[in-house]
Amino acid sequence: MTSSSTVKIVPVETKKQLRQFIQFSLDLYKDNPYYVPELAMDTRACLTTNPALKFCQAQPFLAYKDGKIAGRVVALINPRANQTWNTTDVRFNWIDFIEDYDVCAALLDAVSAWGKERGMNRLEGPIGFIDYDREGCLVEGFDKMSTMSLAYCYPYYSQFFDRYGLQKDVDWVEYRITMPEETERFSRMADVISRRYDLHLKIFKNNKDLLKNGADDIFNLLNECYAKLYGFSHLDDDQVQTLIKNYIPFVNVNMLPTIYDKNGKMVGCAIMIPSLAKAVQKTRGHLFPFGWWHLVKALYLKYDDTIEFLLVGVSPEYRGKGLNALIVSSVFPYAKKKGFKYCETNANLESNASIQALWKSFEHELVKRRRSYIKPIA
Repeated sequence: MTSSSTVKIVPVETKKQLRQFIQFSLDLYKDNPYYVPELAMDTRACLTTNPALKFCQAQPFLAYKDGKIAGRVVALINPRANQTWNTTDVRFNWIDFIEDYDVCAALLDAVSAWGKERGMNRLEGPIGFIDYDREGCLVEGFDKMSTMSLAYCYPYYSQFFDRYGLQKDVDWVEYRITMPEETERFSRMADVISRRYDLHLKIFKNNKDLLKNGADDIFNLLNECYAKLYGFSHLDDDQVQTLIKNYIPFVNVNMLPTIYDKNGKMVGCAIMIPSLAKAVQKTRGHLFPFGWWHLVKALYLKYDDTIEFLLVGVSPEYRGKGLNALIVSSVFPYAKKKGFKYCETNANLESNASIQALWKSFEHELVKRRRSYIKPIA
């Protein structure tokens, strides 16, 4: 246990402490209309049964002030990422705290000290075990509802991070796209691209077909096309199978277009879902006893007016060749037919020119910006 002035930092070591760790953020944001909680079961699984823990080190901490829990954070080391990027970083994530700079500083001090003990020389975050975890600190868009896959935070987080001496490493930006009334131009472009490169678009018949014949290909492709994106580390088979088990059975296959070349190799894909933000808010972070029903309604019975563009991947050999036209020509007409009016892009690196160029084809608004920070450990 460590302390800073009146703040005490305690490592999470018991099931009770883990429950308190998870519940803290739900209580901190219970009256915030823009906050979308991470499901408690997902946080627990990520910190206890996550296959990344086979090669990563991680330690959750709780901060106490005046005898009450005042903050939380996870310190973690991903040796694969450090080897890939030639760094010795200790990452921090799942960080939340009351509006008190001393609490923030004590949490970051604890992560730095934990990392230094293990040979790390730089603090990085907020960033998780893998690129699919929630990452980044919100720095713009505090009056916009978050999405299910991204973390919300109060404006004082970034103010305290700046005060602590953290420096910007990268930014992600998020757009709200208005569904185009006319998609014929994308269909014409898709036809040209398909014939030019001998490609074909495939929509799986159902989730069983997807699980059997395409799910592994999707994550193999994402491993390939995300390899040079910020903070990425290669997913092994255990991690891929966990992601498939957790998410693929619930995907609407009409919102998961895939592109194959003449040799039967998947070279492009995208994953979109009806927005679950409002439904997850209603769960208050817990599926049971009744939270699951809100998700079922949002997925299958009564859609929100927005879809979330979770992932898009194009094989490096086909980048810049217009494959996104095939994806748009497939999904957007279906989405319009189902009554969707908008698309949330989720987080895209501001330096990712190809994905930024895609959104310029539509009526779009930059609605949020989030940031990853770094700081040398003294």
